[in-house]
Amino acid sequence: MRAARLVSLLCLLQVRGSMNGPELARELEVSERTVARDVLALAEAGVPVYAERGRGGGYRLLGGYRSKLNGLHREEAEALFLSGVPGAAIDMGLGEAVEAARLKAAAALAPPFQDAPQRVGQRFHLDAPRWFREAETPALLAEIGRAVWRDLRITADYQRGERLVRRELEPHGLVLKAGVWYLAARCDGRFRTYRVDRFRGVGEGEEFVRDETFDLAAFWDRTAEEFSRSLLTLDVEIRLSPTGLRRLRGMVDGPAAAEAEDAAGEPDERGWVRTTFRAESLQVAFAQILALGPEAEVLAPEPLRQDLASAAERFAELYR
Repeated sequence: MRAARLVSLLCLLQVRGSMNGPELARELEVSERTVARDVLALAEAGVPVYAERGRGGGYRLLGGYRSKLNGLHREEAEALFLSGVPGAAIDMGLGEAVEAARLKAAAALAPPFQDAPQRVGQRFHLDAPRWFREAETPALLAEIGRAVWRDLRITADYQRGERLVRRELEPHGLVLKAGVWYLAARCDGRFRTYRVDRFRGVGEGEEFVRDETFDLAAFWDRTAEEFSRSLLTLDVEIRLSPTGLRRLRGMVDGPAAAEAEDAAGEPDERGWVRTTFRAESLQVAFAQILALGPEAEVLAPEPLRQDLASAAERFAELYR
């Protein structure tokens, strides 16, 4: 533990040039007395570190000194790739590893480039959750994340509808989609997706052998597309104005909009086209078509057409 702290202290001085006792104590989460002892230990080990007294003073390294102690541990090297999404890394219990990796990477850079992490942080930030939604960290995310990182089997109690089921899982990866965490895990020889916030209990088991051919990104893309398509069970025949056709992609699901555009017939004399798109239900289709306003006319199914006609009459009465 102390060795890691000494490396962190050395990297901090190498990156920032000079830091006083209180600043180092805050960064390292120790007392100023501990900082003084650590600096003395570095000096005794041959590191040219010295203290400047007075206003503006602090601890410094002798000019030009560069440490070779900034090699990354395996966990830090892996966590470095999560440094662009610090919130997600912290939620998975990897916050300390990410911070240590970023510090060592910064210390390894030549002096003219040591401000690169700060420049990037000032210019780019990833905010994964959707608007108007309170992002919540699932209670068991850290435990599941640890099992994913260490290739450990888990025995999980999972809420499936009204039932609580127990599953033996081999967790291969985690996905954060619009603020919701999902686990990709192998169960009974097949890969499946589980919402992390539906886990009610997790117990760690022995290490398992990963499927090295498993591609998390490809699996997620395929699963997401299959899930999206499984929801689209209603065919809606529709006429669209040129404006309505342009707006369709913003009103309905991406794959459904693309298929509707491909299926569109030749424009009539007014530029309107006929096509079909798939929706989740009459209620969802009603809201989607209503958003297109007078740029769309439903031809089928008849119940949807009648609902829209009734809504149009209410609109007319409301604004008369």
